[in-house]
Amino acid sequence: MTWLASRRVRIVWLLLLTATLVGCDQATKTYATRHLQYTSTNPLQYLGDTLEIRYAHNRGAFLSLFSGLSEESRFLLLTVMNAVILTGVAVFLLSSREVEGVPFFALTLLLAGGIGNLIDRAFLGGIVVDFMVINLSSWTGIGWLKTGIFNVADIAITAGFLLLLPQLFHKSPPQTAPKAAPA
Repeated sequence: MTWLASRRVRIVWLLLLTATLVGCDQATKTYATRHLQYTSTNPLQYLGDTLEIRYAHNRGAFLSLFSGLSEESRFLLLTVMNAVILTGVAVFLLSSREVEGVPFFALTLLLAGGIGNLIDRAFLGGIVVDFMVINLSSWTGIGWLKTGIFNVADIAITAGFLLLLPQLFHKSPPQTAPKAAPA
């Protein structure tokens, strides 16, 4: 028996991880909305200029992708479709006993991050609150290299994706078909 074989254990881990990540995401976004709106024009910088706090509203997805679509199209794509996909991921995580360990954790990170951003879209008229930027130029020597503006949910989504990436390229050993018994 594997550690996630029990349905009850799967539910507990899924709820615990999701509630913790969504809670952290929503708490930081609430703080940013209440206390950091002035940083949209006057960003705060920490660790030299490596971490930048800059409040922003994102109407699109990753790096403002799809922000140019009509409001109705953005709603269908980024809210409705996202909700359908997240529901499918949650059902899959709860019902599949095949997924455990790193893939289970990675999909839970994707689910929690998606829920965090979906809450914003549903309650803030289709926008997501973002407030962090990492300036990578001091590490790389490339003066313009910065991340897009992001939030805690985006960190969870990115971490989940990066944890799943090796799984996509992992080759399973070929399965041999059982030999038929002589007649």
